[in-house]
This record gives sequence, structure tokens and C-alpha cells, in this order.
Amino acid sequence: MSDLLPQIVQQLFNGLSLGAIYALIAIGYTMVYGIIGMINFAHGEIYMIGAYVGLVTLTAIGVGSGLPIWLIILIMLLVAMLVTAVYGYAIEKVAYAPLRGSPRLVPLISAIGMSIFLQNWVALGQGARDMAVPALLTGSFQFSLGSDGFTVTAPYSRVMIIVVTVVLMIMLSLYIKYSRLGRASRACSQDLRMANLLGIDTNKIISFTFIIGAMLAAVGGVLIATAIGKLNPFIGFIAGIKAFTAAVLGGIGSIPGAMLGGVLLGLAETFAAAFISSQYKDIVAFLLLVFILLFRPTGLLGKPEVEKV
Repeated sequence: MSDLLPQIVQQLFNGLSLGAIYALIAIGYTMVYGIIGMINFAHGEIYMIGAYVGLVTLTAIGVGSGLPIWLIILIMLLVAMLVTAVYGYAIEKVAYAPLRGSPRLVPLISAIGMSIFLQNWVALGQGARDMAVPALLTGSFQFSLGSDGFTVTAPYSRVMIIVVTVVLMIMLSLYIKYSRLGRASRACSQDLRMANLLGIDTNKIISFTFIIGAMLAAVGGVLIATAIGKLNPFIGFIAGIKAFTAAVLGGIGSIPGAMLGGVLLGLAETFAAAFISSQYKDIVAFLLLVFILLFRPTGLLGKPEVEKV
């Protein structure tokens, strides 16, 4: 058991960093669903576009520009967030706003079509091959654990993912709780029609929700691209499906649930890859979702829907 402890600690750290990325993407799913009751299946492509924008920004600045690494990363994040905010707004106006009030299957098909369009849009512009992302943070923290001198490695890039995610989660929670737009978003989430009758500009709130979700997904795309070192136009599909799974796992419509679901999914994947087989990590992750849906269909932190009459 003492020999397993260092490995468990290592995989715990890996799982937290992966889960942080899933949580950033899952929040976009859960915020949109919480307000308009629909799933934005083009959200994974926003994550992918954010990663590409970060790479283009890094190329424009240049690794050897002489700027501090933290400043380069900050510029990459800010530019990616600004560009994907425009994409998020455009997706809402093109794929959702004209279909509001339609049967739920119609905007779902529209979102899937938008997802395919964005994949091919980026593939035509940047190529379908893998692209290398220069490593910005190459060092790591190392801790010796166990009687055999096992070393737990915490790369700076992975530590940055966890730190940035925690900071953004705290900022988002405070913004939703205390700001005027945040309170309006909570009102729309509870009853969109009543919020509209009370004078809240629900169209503005819906657009705002898409923008916030897109910006958080862009942060995840930039961070994971710098950590892994490569990207292609199709990374958004798998990441989007996993993040949607995380949102359902935690309770679709619940922001804390999306955070919890992302972390749990990341831990499940990394522990399955380490102690079972990397080929079965996806199976374990989706089995976890099946068990949650069987015993708690609303997710871990979700609440049963109450029909308003």
C-alpha cells in the first residue's frame, strides 16, 4: 500500500488537471441548458478554436520575443477569449435565436450542423493535420514519496491549469452571485418567461450566457494546447462529448455540478488509464455516467424539475 500511495498521488494530480479542463467546457453546456433548456453541441468546437487562436497569437508574438512567459500566456488567453466571445455570440444568433420556440430537436440539429461547419472551417483554414504548440512552461515540481523513492511530478503547465481554473471558477461564482447580469441570469434560469415579464432583457442574457461559456472554453483550449503540445481541428469533438458527460454527471444546469462533474470525470479517466488500461479509460468514464443516471438521474448536484403551472 505504501508503494501505491505515490502513484495514487501522481494520478490524483493528473486527474485534477484534466478535470479542470472538462469543468471549464462543461460550464458552457450547463449555463446554456439552465437558461434555454437546450444543449449547444457546437461548444466543443469553440474550445478547439480557442486553442488555435492561442497558437496564432503565440506565433505572432514569437517565443523569443523577450516578453515574460506569463505575459505571453496572458495575451494568448485574452485574445482567445475575445475571439471566441464573438464566435459564441454568432452561434447563438445564427443557430439558436431564429429557432427559439421550435421543437427542441430542431435547434439540436442546428447545433450539430454548426459543429460540423466549424470543424471544416478551421480544417480548411489551418489544415487537418496535427500542429505543434511550442512548450512555454517546461519545468516541473518534483516530490519524493514512498520507501522506494518514487517521485511525483507536477509539470508547471498542469499546475497552471489547476490554478487558472480555480481562479476563474471563483470569479464566475462571485459574478453570478453579486453582479446585476448574474442575478438576471439566475432569474432567467428559474423562469425565462416570468423574467421577461418583469422587464429583464432575456435575449441579452441568453447572448451573455453563450459569450461567457465560449470564453471559458477558450481558456481551456489554450491551456491544454500548451500542456500537450499539439492540436488539430477535431479535438473539440471528443472534449465536447466528455465535457457534456461531466455536465450531466454533476447535474445539468448546475454550475457547481459542472465543476464537480469535470473533476470526477478527469479522476476516473486518469485512474482507469493508470491502473487498468489507457484503452479502457473512456469506457470507465461513461460507465460512471451510466451508474449516476441509473441511481440519480438529475446528476449529483442537480434538482428534479418542477412543472410550473
